Amino acid sequence: MSEKENKCQYMVTGMTCAACQAHVEKAVSKVPGVDKVTVSLLMNSMSVEGSASADSVVAAVEAAGYGAKPMDSEVKSGSTSGSLAAEEEALKDRETPKLKKRLILSLVFLAVLMYLSMGHNMLGFPVPSFLDGNYIGLGITQMILALIVMFVNRAFFTSGFRSLFQGAPNMDALVALGSGVSFLWSLSVLYKMTYFAMQGESIDMLYRGQLYFESAAMIPALITVGKLLESLSKGRTTDALKGLMKLAPETANIERDGMVVTVGISEVKPGDIFVVKPGESIPVDGEIIEGETAVDASALTGESVPVDKGAGDTVSTATINTTGFIRVKATRVGEDTTFSQIVHMVSDAAATKAPIARIADKVSAVFVPAVIGVAIVVFIIWKFLGADTATALEYAICVLVISCPCALGLATPVAIMVGNGMGAKNGILFKTSEDLENAGKVKIVALDKTGTITTGRPEVTDIVPAEGVSEEELLTTAYSLEGKSEHPLARAIVEEGEKRNLKAHAMDNFRIVSGSGLLASDEGVSVHGGSLDYISTYVSLGSLKEKAEALADEGKTPLFFEKGKKLLGMIAVADAIKEDSARAIRMLHDMGIETVMVTGDNEKTAKTIAKKAGVDRVIAGVLPSGKEEVIRELQKRGRVAMVGDGINDAPALTRADTGIAIGAGTDVAIDSAGIVLINSRLTDVAAAIRLSRKTLKNIYENLFWAFAYNVILIPVAAGLYPGIHMSPMWGAAAMSLSSFTVCMNALRLNFFKMKDGEESGEATKGNTPVKEAPVPKKEAPKTASAPSKDNLKKEVLHVEGMMCENCEKHVKKALESLPFIESASANYTTGRVAITYSSQPVEEEIKDVISKADYEYQGIEFPKEENKMKETVKIEGMMCNHCEATVKKALEALDGVDSAEVSHEKGTAVLSVSKAVADADIQKAVEDKDYKFVGIEK
Repeated sequence: MSEKENKCQYMVTGMTCAACQAHVEKAVSKVPGVDKVTVSLLMNSMSVEGSASADSVVAAVEAAGYGAKPMDSEVKSGSTSGSLAAEEEALKDRETPKLKKRLILSLVFLAVLMYLSMGHNMLGFPVPSFLDGNYIGLGITQMILALIVMFVNRAFFTSGFRSLFQGAPNMDALVALGSGVSFLWSLSVLYKMTYFAMQGESIDMLYRGQLYFESAAMIPALITVGKLLESLSKGRTTDALKGLMKLAPETANIERDGMVVTVGISEVKPGDIFVVKPGESIPVDGEIIEGETAVDASALTGESVPVDKGAGDTVSTATINTTGFIRVKATRVGEDTTFSQIVHMVSDAAATKAPIARIADKVSAVFVPAVIGVAIVVFIIWKFLGADTATALEYAICVLVISCPCALGLATPVAIMVGNGMGAKNGILFKTSEDLENAGKVKIVALDKTGTITTGRPEVTDIVPAEGVSEEELLTTAYSLEGKSEHPLARAIVEEGEKRNLKAHAMDNFRIVSGSGLLASDEGVSVHGGSLDYISTYVSLGSLKEKAEALADEGKTPLFFEKGKKLLGMIAVADAIKEDSARAIRMLHDMGIETVMVTGDNEKTAKTIAKKAGVDRVIAGVLPSGKEEVIRELQKRGRVAMVGDGINDAPALTRADTGIAIGAGTDVAIDSAGIVLINSRLTDVAAAIRLSRKTLKNIYENLFWAFAYNVILIPVAAGLYPGIHMSPMWGAAAMSLSSFTVCMNALRLNFFKMKDGEESGEATKGNTPVKEAPVPKKEAPKTASAPSKDNLKKEVLHVEGMMCENCEKHVKKALESLPFIESASANYTTGRVAITYSSQPVEEEIKDVISKADYEYQGIEFPKEENKMKETVKIEGMMCNHCEATVKKALEALDGVDSAEVSHEKGTAVLSVSKAVADADIQKAVEDKDYKFVGIEK
């Protein structure tokens, strides 16, 4: 039986506190065939895994004194509307309207009761003449008013006493006992007053000192105030999920028989053609077949800028078509749409239980019986100490009504719900509460290279045929072989073949050799393609091996091909790093997280990419089956998160403590991960970890408050602190605010800035991957004697081992600690550090501080006599880092050009020249590489 068939969702009614939740879980877990049960007090829902029938599960819940019904009945149709209706039904706020009505009625009668008991007795407010001085009449009136308030709030008593009789007392039991005992005691005093009156004895002291009818009414009324506040704040914690559900489209405009007709969303089938006008919501997932537009996906992904879409691009349910008219072919409908999966993921995560919640669950399960026991002990002790029965009862009642298990039960789920909602609004989906909790504990982030750090869209950069082989023959064979592979590197070769209009050969017996390459047969002749190690087992590579190493040094991946034991040549493919990769790695470093790149690519290519991205460590040449083993090894040093997007990453994603899938990746990778990044941005990895840490901190705050509240106030209520006496009414007021406080604290997460990527306060002590030198203290700032700018000199140092911006900071800090160095500016990509100094640098001291910082000092460049000039060349057509490398190599080959700093983003090449270089030579060098020369600024 599949997991989907084994897992059922139920809506549960009648739960009021954490003890109710624990009772339902306990009852259902005893049902034969139930493997796992999770109950959410916040969501009023229950998730049951196993082979037990729905009837037996519902019967168990009802036997425990609660109500339940399956939510799956509307989902089985597979329609989005049916599923979301069930989800919304579970989230529907049924309690707030009831609580408001109860509170209004309670306050009306409670006001009259308080007027009689306090206003008249303590402040001398007037009463009707027939009651003035009529203590028995006043007592009977108070009793009737108290009974009315208690009847209005009878839910506390029915739920509380039912739970007591079933041996699983909940919070309502504490309220029912506190209010009930107050009423019964007061009733006995009232009978006592009638007896004393018949005997002609004074009843004034009995009336004024021992009647607690106002407490009996005040307790349920104040608890209702707290329940109302709690209900309102709990409702706000699910606002993000409710907001998502409201985005669900209800109709679609479908093309049928040459006409456009409007149908319900459940009638749309895969393959249907639907049209979307500007301003309309896209009804189901699909592929645009005609038209161009900009799609606003902000509600789904958090992206504020609309994304341009055209024919062949995919669109998702609930996103908005902002500009053009488009025709779309439906690809995924109902439960299969991205939107439905997001809603279910957020809902399921909220319904699961975080590991940290188990502490509160264990306490909640025994909390109420323990409090009842404490109240009994308090009563006995006060009687033993000589207190009268009324005083001892007052202390015991105060203990009952001030104790609050609800705050414990809500501490975790409210924070988890808000955290999940925040993530969903920003394109970060946590599949379970455990994934949200564990992400913040990560010490190491392992990253796949292709499609994760890089764009995953490689291009062919070099075609190097073997001797006696034409370029067309090599590329045609490679195109024919790679055409059957889904690997990104294969797609690059296929695209190049299609660009040149090559005709592919029919290949037979195609097979993928995992992590090495491909093999097939062309008219009975074996053909192999793949890595250097793989192809070298079939043929000798000769001089191509050296060329491959040179290309790998440039960050390119060389692929070799042979046919019938004859070497055909080599094709180099390169994949540019994503624009946000370096920033994402820097953000992780700022949080004290070590980064490791795990890739099947060759070591030289991998190190080049890692250096550009700023990754701390590279593990290259890893087969898909070996990635899981790498994760196992890394886990020996701490919690590991794996970030990937491909099928080959699935085992590692599953093995890691936290699996994070790039949203644009394969379904297998997404299924294997616990966190999904819809926007496919690497910076969202850091955002997910920051959100997890913030949510976990919020949970700790909630748990601290919940425990501290009970630990501090129960002794106060019991009268353990001399000179402090609390009445049951104040105890009920304190209890009513405890859960409300926890909910409001969780709502503070809504103000957390998810995209504040440069937060430095998130770093964790003892977990910074890049070592910082114990640099000596810098001398006091130079003031009057400080040299003027005109007296300062500049030099360049060479430092090996810098891999990222953090390394730059450490080297800068180490050098600026030296008294003769005024400032230092490091560049990890070039391995150079520019220093400004006031007196002659002492090379031994420079070498010492750099060595202590765990880097290698290579030397210093003292001033050269020649006067170097700078020229800025304007260039158009550069698109990536490989374009930069091509232009740089061409320009630095010119006589007189010592170096060229090229930027494809700025469209410039800044030349450092030792002698004049003709403009025509520079123009020719640029244009020979198929880029546009615009001009030169000197």
